[in-house]
Amino acid sequence: MNASFIRTVPAVLALAFASIGLSAQAQTTAPATAPAVAPAPTVTERAKETTKDAVDATKSGTKKAYNATKRGTKKAYHATKRVAKKGANVVENAGHSTANGMRAAGAKIGEKIPGTAENAAAKKQ
Repeated sequence: MNASFIRTVPAVLALAFASIGLSAQAQTTAPATAPAVAPAPTVTERAKETTKDAVDATKSGTKKAYNATKRGTKKAYHATKRVAKKGANVVENAGHSTANGMRAAGAKIGEKIPGTAENAAAKKQ
């Protein structure tokens, strides 16, 4: 086997396979006919379709806007509720602290005034 034979074998095989493919392709039938083209819509039909599309888009947009408003309102309501609760807790805690401070101050003052229960308790200690 010489080098030129080794080079020509792949080329011969490639040509053989290609010729088989071409003969098989030649035996297949051509497609029947092109599909019929639908007539173009009239101006009235296009206007109806455009109007229908616009109505659908408006409905969709309105529904989305309504849902967004509803969600936003719920979020605002809950946020306000949380803030109001926290504010009420702050006021309540401040009121309790003030009352406790006033009681403590009153007890200290009462210890110095003779005849009060705080004064008698302070003397017993």
